[in-house]
Amino acid sequence: EEFYGKELILADRETVEQEADSILKEADVCDVAFLVVGDPFGATTHSDLVLRAVKLGIPYKVIHNASIMNAVGCCGLQLYKFGEAVSVVFWTDTWKPESFFDKIEKNRQNGMHTLCLLDIKVKEQSLENLMKGRKIYEPPRYMSVNQAAEQLLAIIQNRRLQGEEPAITENAICVGLARVGAPDQKIVSGTLYQMSTVELGGPLHSLIVTGTMHPLELEMLKLFSVDSSSFENNAFQRTT
Repeated sequence: EEFYGKELILADRETVEQEADSILKEADVCDVAFLVVGDPFGATTHSDLVLRAVKLGIPYKVIHNASIMNAVGCCGLQLYKFGEAVSVVFWTDTWKPESFFDKIEKNRQNGMHTLCLLDIKVKEQSLENLMKGRKIYEPPRYMSVNQAAEQLLAIIQNRRLQGEEPAITENAICVGLARVGAPDQKIVSGTLYQMSTVELGGPLHSLIVTGTMHPLELEMLKLFSVDSSSFENNAFQRTT
């Protein structure tokens, strides 16, 4: 605000998803800039803004930026070897979906790495407040690498109880990342079990489950290993 001499309006998810027209309201007569963290097209909501602008005859210009989708290359894994990214959601007592695990398995069977985007709960309402129409929000919650790893380990146990042997086990080599791009970013590599024990500090966290690795990728991951001995015992089983 100080640099440009203009007021910034903080647009949360609700504003962007439900009040998109207000963002475009005066864009036909003056310049409106929509600033996002990461890359503008990292969210489908932003494509919706473009489509609305085109429909209204408003020209638009995109200035691209880095996002976790490409900044994740900082750990040394090659970007073109990533499969479909997945979102790992917070489980509740009554809702414990496993669909993201199936996608990770599919990627791994194809030799691809999986970037797991970890759940963010901001401006979420409790079921009671939602039903009563009260605009009272729960405190923000951000899933950590160890929480995500614990859920994956629980799914592995569930699958074994059902007589399956999952393509991903406790010994799968993973990478935990925190605050990528910030001065205090943190990267750790090790087994999925080790990821359930690491503490990487504040948000935002991401988790990678590796597929087949090139020797160069392995060399890079060793720089961040939690325990080099267990890392070597497991990792070389998945090299090309």
